Amino acid sequence: MRRNTAATVVDKLLDPLARSLSPDVARQIVRLRADPTAVARIAELAEKCNEGTLSAAEKAEYDAAVAVSSFIAILQAKARSLLRNPSAR
Repeated sequence: MRRNTAATVVDKLLDPLARSLSPDVARQIVRLRADPTAVARIAELAEKCNEGTLSAAEKAEYDAAVAVSSFIAILQAKARSLLRNPSAR
């Protein structure tokens, strides 16, 4: 499966940041969880997106939420990798 090009670019941009994480900070990043209200709002927007009923403002909100979620997921993956293999810095 081909990775999303934007996600690949973000992944590469985050490499230097990830290499600079201390183990404590990496653990904190791994434990990050979204606020339940934000999760509910994203689910609501996702449903409307699937139905094709998003307004322009909602689409912008949803796109931003997806982008930030992807950013956090990539950073968490890098933090997990560093915690598994600290010599990879």
